[in-house]
Amino acid sequence: MDPLQFLVPFGWLSAVGPALPYAILVMAVANMGTRHLAHRQHVEQAEERDAVEQYGPHTVTNFGLALLSFLFAVHQPTGGSILSFLVVTMIIADLFEFEARNVEARNDMSVEAPKSAIVTSGLVLLYASYYSLFFLVEGFWNQAIVA
Repeated sequence: MDPLQFLVPFGWLSAVGPALPYAILVMAVANMGTRHLAHRQHVEQAEERDAVEQYGPHTVTNFGLALLSFLFAVHQPTGGSILSFLVVTMIIADLFEFEARNVEARNDMSVEAPKSAIVTSGLVLLYASYYSLFFLVEGFWNQAIVA
């Protein structure tokens, strides 16, 4: 009996659960791409006016990544909790970096790259790729680490 069976009645999650790491990896790569496009748009907006606006596709990938990581936490509690922590940290870093871009735009400063959000999204990408692509290093891992 699954301990979460009565708390969260997601019978369908057991069917799609094995595909979640791959969906998270695709969403993490898309998030990195939209992060680059959002920064490029923020630089252009800061040159034209005194404020920057949120980039819609980047917001969608942030929330999609959060939703997938929370679903993954139900399917695989340990790995999903670690990933959810990283994703929530990335979203908080995005919020602070967005406000920093607004301050730079209002004060006619050069718009810097969102360094903390890039690092946290890199960690999300690294953990998602480790979890979904583990089969590539499984033989070496079992020989070198486990034995």
